Amino acid sequence: MDRIIRVWNPYLPGKPTGMLKSHTAPVIYIHVSAEDNKIFSMSMDNTVKIWDLETYSCLFTASSKASGIKGELASCLYLPNSRALYVATDTVALLHLRLRCPPEPHLVVSHREPVVCCRYNPAFQQVVSCSEASEVKVWDFETGRLLSEFIGAHGNAGITCLTFDSSGRRLVTGGRDGCLKIWSYNNGHCLHTLKHDEKQSEVCDCTYLEVNQNKCIIAVGWDRRINMYFDAPHDFHHFWKPQPHWKDDLNHGHQEDILCVAQCPPFLLATSSYDGEIIIWNVVSGHMYCKLNTPRSSEGTKEREDPDRSVSCLAFLKTRAVKFETTAASLMANGAQGSVTFWRLFGSACPMANFTPSTNKAQVSSMAVTAGDALAYVADQEGFVHVYDIKEYGLQGSELHAPTKAMFWRAHVNMVTSLELIEERVLLSASLDRTVRLWSPEGECIGTFGQNSPWDIFTPDSWSHPRVPCEILTDPQSMPAHPVLAGGVSARLTRKEEGDDVTEEKAGAKPEKTFYSPGDSTLEVEVKADIHQRLLLEQDKASRRTPEPGWPSVYQTLRCHEVACVSALGEKPDLSIIGSDLFNLNFLTQEKEGSETPQREH
Repeated sequence: MDRIIRVWNPYLPGKPTGMLKSHTAPVIYIHVSAEDNKIFSMSMDNTVKIWDLETYSCLFTASSKASGIKGELASCLYLPNSRALYVATDTVALLHLRLRCPPEPHLVVSHREPVVCCRYNPAFQQVVSCSEASEVKVWDFETGRLLSEFIGAHGNAGITCLTFDSSGRRLVTGGRDGCLKIWSYNNGHCLHTLKHDEKQSEVCDCTYLEVNQNKCIIAVGWDRRINMYFDAPHDFHHFWKPQPHWKDDLNHGHQEDILCVAQCPPFLLATSSYDGEIIIWNVVSGHMYCKLNTPRSSEGTKEREDPDRSVSCLAFLKTRAVKFETTAASLMANGAQGSVTFWRLFGSACPMANFTPSTNKAQVSSMAVTAGDALAYVADQEGFVHVYDIKEYGLQGSELHAPTKAMFWRAHVNMVTSLELIEERVLLSASLDRTVRLWSPEGECIGTFGQNSPWDIFTPDSWSHPRVPCEILTDPQSMPAHPVLAGGVSARLTRKEEGDDVTEEKAGAKPEKTFYSPGDSTLEVEVKADIHQRLLLEQDKASRRTPEPGWPSVYQTLRCHEVACVSALGEKPDLSIIGSDLFNLNFLTQEKEGSETPQREH
C-alpha cells in the first residue's frame, strides 16, 4: 500500500537490500524474470513498470491508455525468448518489448526512431520527416537546422506516408490507424482527420492530386481500395467527406493490399499491390486503363522459391507518358529479388526491360527520376544509391541489358525509405538508420539533418564532403571484400567511363583521379588503406572535440613516489627536524615569523 517494492536477501531478513520507488498508486502484482534480471510490477492506476534487478532502477513505464490496454490490470507474464509481456485484464494484451540501442556518441542521427518518410516543401524551402514513433520534424533545407517538431501525430500508431497540398501550407500524413490527418505543421495543429466509416485499415501511401481545378487526396492501403477525399475549402460541411469508390475499383480492382500510388498529370494514376499487380487508372472517369502483372525474377522459378512479388515503388517517366508513346517505356517499378522493370503502357502494355541494380539482389526500396527522364536514382534495402542513364533507354523496344550505370555510393547503413530530387541539384534521402541526409547529384555528402555544424546549401565548402559519415565508412558492407562491392569497385563513389570498365574514387575535395582495372590486385589494399586513414582522421577529430561542460579540458599527470614510513600508526611524528608542529594551530603564524630565515630548497 505504500507504493514501494522491497528487495530482500533471504539470509539477511532484518533490512531490505533495495527499495524501488516510482509507483504513484498501491502495487498489486509483481512478476520476476530471472532470465533477464528484471522485475515487472503493476499498480492500481493501471501502470506497468519494468525494473532492473541489478541497479534497482526503473527502465520503462507503460500506461494502459498509451499501450491500448482496456480494463483493470490483474496480472502479467513475461516470456524472455520472444521478449513479450502478456498483461491480463478482461482480455489478454501482448506487448512486444524492443530494446533501443544507445546511440554512439560520435554518430549523428535525425530522429530517435527509424525514419519512415520525408518530403521537401518548395513553398517554404523546408524538409519534413516522420519517424516510427509518430514524430514529425521540420528542418531548414538551406542549413539543416531543426525548426519545429511535434510528437504523437497519430497517437500510438506510426506514420506511414506524407504529402503536401498544392499550396504547400498543409501537411497530409497517413498512419497505421487507417486515418489521414491534415496539419498546419509549423505549429503542430491538426486541422482535419479523414477516415472511412468502415473498419479502419492501415494507410500505405497517399498523394495530393489536382485535375481540372478539382483538388483531392488519394490514399491506398490494406483495405485494397482507392480512397478519394475532395478538397473543397469553400464548403466546410462537405469538407473531406470520403467519395464513393470507383466501379472498376470495386469490380476489377486489386485483390491484395495496395502498397504504392503514383500520379502523372493530367489524369494518369498508378497503383501497385502485394501480389505484384500494377493498375493504371484514369482519375477523371475512374476507369481502369490497363493492368500489369510483374514478371518473375527468372524463368522457371518456382513459386515457393520466389514468394515475394510485391511492388512497393512506382515512378512515371513523365516526358514519355504525357505523349502517349506506344514504343517507349513510361513506367518504372521494383520487383522480386531486387529487380527493376520498365513498362510500356500505351499500345500493348508489356515489360520492356528488367534488371537488378544490386549484385546481391537487395530489394529496391525507393526511386526518383529527373524532370527530363535523363537519370534514374534507385535505392535499395542496404542503403546504396544507384544512378542510371535512361535518356535513350527503352525508347524503341525491349532492352536485353541494364542501362548504363553512371555511379553509385553508400548513402545509409540501412534501408532507404525515401528518395527525392530537389530542383535537380540536390538528392534527399531518409533511412531506417534514423538519419535524413542531403547529397549532390554526384554523391557528395552535403550533411545530415541534426548535425551540430550547419551547412550553406549554396556554399560547397561548407558541405561535409569529402568526409564520409563514420557509420558508413566502418560498416562491413562498405568494405571492398564484401559481395555487394565485388568486382573491384570502391565503397565511396564509383563512376563508369563510357566504353571502358574503369573506376574512379573520390577521396578529397580536389582528388587525384586514380584509375583501377577490375582485376587489379592492389585495389583492395589501397582502398583499405584509404579507409584506415579516414578512420584515423575521424578519431583524431573526435579526440579534439570540445569537452562536455563541467569537465576539465586538460588532465594533469600523476606520478608515483615512494614514501618512507617514519613512525608507527597512531604516534605523533617527530617534527623537530623542521622546527615546527604541523598540528599546532599557530603553524601559519610561526611560518610567517620565520620568513626572514633562508628558504629551504624543496
